[in-house]
Amino acid sequence: MNGLSNKELYLSIVIPLFNEENNVSALMNELEANIQPLRVSFEIILVDDGSTDGTWAKIKRFSEVNLNVKGIRLARNFGHQHALLAGLSHARGQAIISMDGDLQHPPSLIGHLVEQHQRGNLVVNTCRNDKEVTSFFKRKTSSSFYRIFTTLTDVHMEAGLSDFRLVDRVVLNYLLEMKDVDLFLRGAVEWLGFPSVTVPYDARKRLSGVSKYSLSRMIKFARGSIISFTTKPLVIGVWVGIVVSILAFFEIIYTLMQVLLGNTVPGWASIVGIMSFLFSILFILLGIIGVYLARIHRALQNRPSFAVMEITGKREGKV
Repeated sequence: MNGLSNKELYLSIVIPLFNEENNVSALMNELEANIQPLRVSFEIILVDDGSTDGTWAKIKRFSEVNLNVKGIRLARNFGHQHALLAGLSHARGQAIISMDGDLQHPPSLIGHLVEQHQRGNLVVNTCRNDKEVTSFFKRKTSSSFYRIFTTLTDVHMEAGLSDFRLVDRVVLNYLLEMKDVDLFLRGAVEWLGFPSVTVPYDARKRLSGVSKYSLSRMIKFARGSIISFTTKPLVIGVWVGIVVSILAFFEIIYTLMQVLLGNTVPGWASIVGIMSFLFSILFILLGIIGVYLARIHRALQNRPSFAVMEITGKREGKV
């Protein structure tokens, strides 16, 4: 790869990696083959998100022989979104592309993203067609999440959006100012509201390894993303409480009328059932409030989103 010669760097490519030792070499080869024809100044930022295999050794090797490559090693596994944020915070380009390192995001699309940016688009999203490489269950849960997110947050998101996108420096500066506890960069980009275009692509199979997103991690990620962008669950909880209270009030009126009329009030089992239902609603509402309080607690702690242990590259050293 050519060295960085321009004072004003045009393109930064940020790639978080977690236990992707077997993918790094193929990834770098494809990046080089697709970036060189663009004839732009560029840098590649590889972020090791606390890998336990030889990922960092591979990153370090490439950064030592290529001026274009910078390696960032986090102190531990902070998660995909935090690792991506770490890379974005070190990006120096005017146009910044984020993508995954498993080659499901095809480097061959980089030229199309750059072309759209040079036409004046500040945000260039991608929309994946993953029918051939993703299970039916994952596709359906993903599309359901986007529908729920759009409904609850009023931030419109199309199914198939991912963190494979290009943003202009102007957009990135706003992203870096956001201090969300639960990072959801896809939602943040859409929330900012800059006009965008979308480039479709066919997702490829992982070159090697397995997805790091288990079902429990996806549920946690979805919950945190929604909570981060809306307070509607609290509003819904208030209305549920009002409706249930009204129903309980009418139940009390009915019971008192039966007593005044001298009728025996039957159905102790049903009364206990109703009380159990009301208490279950109450605990659900308390749980929702607890989630928001926990988020406030984490925000007040003001902990850093990531911790960098080492930076490698011709222009960098250890921290």
